[in-house]
Amino acid sequence: MCKIFAFVLISFMMFATVQAAETTRDSKIKVVVQVSDEDPRKWNQALGNIKNIQRDLDASHVEIELVAFGPGVAMLKADASTAARVSEAKADGVILNACQNTMAAMKLTPDDMNPVVTYVPSGAGEIVKKQHAGYTYLRP
Repeated sequence: MCKIFAFVLISFMMFATVQAAETTRDSKIKVVVQVSDEDPRKWNQALGNIKNIQRDLDASHVEIELVAFGPGVAMLKADASTAARVSEAKADGVILNACQNTMAAMKLTPDDMNPVVTYVPSGAGEIVKKQHAGYTYLRP
């Protein structure tokens, strides 16, 4: 009886391992990155982390969204010191979201922003939605 139980248990574990490997192979790893600081060092760290994730996990297997809200939205402006790196991240497949609530409070319009930026109604709300959808959360 114990041998049968052990066999069934081992068989189940092997099946579960194969299923997990197939799921990982067939689906993208999803990451949401929060930046809510108007600090170029923090932004450069976040963008560096994103590039490292893409390199380490193979960019074709990773979906990354950066969400900026609060003071962090200023670093997505067209004239921000991080504008070139933000554009490079977009070229590498990163989705860059600016919070429209913050933009309204800062009296910013899409004309003020880097043209690669997309918009979400609420930065905090977007992060909550992404986490609920299974994204891994990262805040450098």
